[in-house]
Amino acid sequence: MIKKALLLLPLLFILIYADAQTLTGRISGKIKTSDGQPEHRVTITIKELNKIAFSREDGSYTFNNVKPGTYTLRVSCVGCSNKETTLTVVAEKTVIADFNLAESTSNLKEVNINANKNSNNIPVTLGKAAISPLDLPQSTGIVTSRTIEDQQVNRLGDALRNVSGVSLTQTRGGVSESFSARGYTIGIAGASGSIFRNGVLTNTAGFPDASTLESIEVLKGSSALLYGNTSGGLVINLVTKKPKFDFGGEVAMRYGSYNDYKPMVDVYGPISKNVAFRVIGSYENSGSYRDQVKTKITNFSPSLLFNLGPKTTLLVEGNYFKADLTPDNGVGTLNNGRFIPDVPRSQYINTNWAYSNLEQGTGSATLNHKFNDSWYLNAIGSVQGTSVNSFGSSLPNNVGADGTWNRGLTRAKTYEGDYTGQVNLNGKFKTGFLSHQLLVGTDFAEVLNVTRNFAINGITATNTVYDKINIVDLNEYPVRTDMPNSTDTLRTKSPSYRFGYYAQDLISITDKFKVLAGLRYSIVKTEQTSISNLKTGLDSRGTASTKIDKAFSPKVALIYQPVKTTSVYATYSNNFNTNSTYTDIYGATLKPSTVDQYEAGIKNDLFNGKLTANLSVYRITNSDLAIQAQFDSNGNPNTVSTVREFSGQTKSDGFDIDINGNISKNFYFVAGYGYNYIRYTKTTGSTGSYIVGERLVNSPANTFNGSLFYTFDLPALRGLKLGASAFYTGSRFGGYNNTVNQTQKYSRLIPLSGFTTVDLSAGYAYKRFSLLGKISNIGNTLNYLIHDNYSITPIPPRQFLTTLAYKF
Repeated sequence: MIKKALLLLPLLFILIYADAQTLTGRISGKIKTSDGQPEHRVTITIKELNKIAFSREDGSYTFNNVKPGTYTLRVSCVGCSNKETTLTVVAEKTVIADFNLAESTSNLKEVNINANKNSNNIPVTLGKAAISPLDLPQSTGIVTSRTIEDQQVNRLGDALRNVSGVSLTQTRGGVSESFSARGYTIGIAGASGSIFRNGVLTNTAGFPDASTLESIEVLKGSSALLYGNTSGGLVINLVTKKPKFDFGGEVAMRYGSYNDYKPMVDVYGPISKNVAFRVIGSYENSGSYRDQVKTKITNFSPSLLFNLGPKTTLLVEGNYFKADLTPDNGVGTLNNGRFIPDVPRSQYINTNWAYSNLEQGTGSATLNHKFNDSWYLNAIGSVQGTSVNSFGSSLPNNVGADGTWNRGLTRAKTYEGDYTGQVNLNGKFKTGFLSHQLLVGTDFAEVLNVTRNFAINGITATNTVYDKINIVDLNEYPVRTDMPNSTDTLRTKSPSYRFGYYAQDLISITDKFKVLAGLRYSIVKTEQTSISNLKTGLDSRGTASTKIDKAFSPKVALIYQPVKTTSVYATYSNNFNTNSTYTDIYGATLKPSTVDQYEAGIKNDLFNGKLTANLSVYRITNSDLAIQAQFDSNGNPNTVSTVREFSGQTKSDGFDIDINGNISKNFYFVAGYGYNYIRYTKTTGSTGSYIVGERLVNSPANTFNGSLFYTFDLPALRGLKLGASAFYTGSRFGGYNNTVNQTQKYSRLIPLSGFTTVDLSAGYAYKRFSLLGKISNIGNTLNYLIHDNYSITPIPPRQFLTTLAYKF
């Protein structure tokens, strides 16, 4: 069905292309200062059309699809004399308009709201409807390209620290990251449903490369209306860099501690008057503060943008990603998760030959068509394939109190195929005195997982004991260094499908009162697995039958805007969690759990847009938490953990504060604070049920982020940049939550204290060259990221990183 739907996209393209008839022209140019230096973030306006563009780092700007005619072009910026010029646009021609700006002390007090955009000025594309941030009744966060560049971000986790209430909580086996927000964790490798690339599901194993990203968008809380079965805490959208119709780019070399080097290239420009390209490539090769851990990542991202007419564009993007990683189980724990050993931060306990190799290919096509000023259509199709091949020791979850561990082996070879598509129709219209901003759409996804079972030296991998080591004293026992033979014995295919149909309307009753209402109908189908025995050649089916879950996801919000720069909102929404791996006491699969969210907030644009201050408070309640049933169908005590009943409840209460400022083109800051308290509020009190009042694991109580950067433009210091960032992750629990009458006589929780890291940056730019350096975790703070009770990874120590770049 997915492939048939994708085949309809060319027909949709032909129909829309036939509607594109009016020929247009372009306006392009460069903005420079009086001394010939390129000036970025300058506002350029076509007064008659009220169109706005902003100059890029190299001073260039472009207006595409301008109707023939005579126009007035106005250029303005803080600290510069405004200029205007009149020009005539001719069909299928490009008009060049360059400007040299003179500094003006009289304009230093002028503030242009469009020159310095904050989070309340930038709509999130993840919202599908391009709703103004002040009209969106939901807390959001955006990590801009400016922040990614200034902080020299390599990993997604390093970028998301800049969003209030979001924290990096786990690095599973050293090959993927997961994140926590509002008490919910997402991000374990695979297209689980809460991380997107340009609005479509993506697999994020192997650490996606930040050099390809224009920005990172976060929607906090429930987003089920638009995306179905997603996390109740957040969804993340990776917005990639797009082609441009003016030639430019950058070459850079990044180098850091532990012999970390990363060359990068980014080139874009026109191929013809209606076709533009962009090619981004990078290669990362680095050691680690962890002994024997190495990273090699190759990334190649080509893209093409086609102007099919004045109303239609087609964006085609590709990505090839290859990551050769060392699986890292951290330092382990003693007594099956009870204690963290006092060992060096660098200690490595996997085998010396362990590997995890990932290869991923992605292709997508995005078609945008504007019928008129009120209605436009967006269609996206995406295909992604991810292969992972790994071998090494098993996870250290059976370590004795003295540190002895019978080290086992684990061998894996998996493939995930993701086929996704969506169509969105947006329109603005009026019914009487009511104004509407309507979104109607549908999306679908097919995810095929293929896993293999292995025998190692003829023995099932899970039963293999490789050797014995002591994680406290690695010299106590001889350590094996040979790699055993492995043979795949079983191949299991697990297909699943997701379908959604949704409608949302933002209704303006007056200029001050608005209502947002929407409804989604979701279908999640998990097919029965097929198993191939590679020894006998026989095929069979899995024990679990095909399961279909259906759910409605409503959202309703009231919005009050007493002035144009302030918005107060209250909203109700829900999402659902599938329980496809659980059955009731009669053997029937459980229905999805419905999770209710209530959120209220206030958003403010202050000082003509230079400063934004937002606050949101929330309560998220899962009243249908599936916990182990107390009795079976015969009335006997139930001892099967997958036999469950809806008799549990969790509540997550908290708030987020964001204060961001673009004080001038030279000075900006990002700051945020988040508080969360998620706990069990209802259980049966029987064996296997959770403890009422206990905080859930991997949910920090408090988080804080703060960053500021300043670039000097005084003649003596022009080009000097200074910056500082601080990040705080509060106390939390690793391990597992406790249950009634559990086997362990001690708590299964691993308490972790809060910790703060501080980064300092300094750089210098001269003409097209720039050099930026950073010392991270300058206080050399030690703390841990924990996956369950065995992958205990120390955070990175003090490190140095620098980037030399040339922009053209």
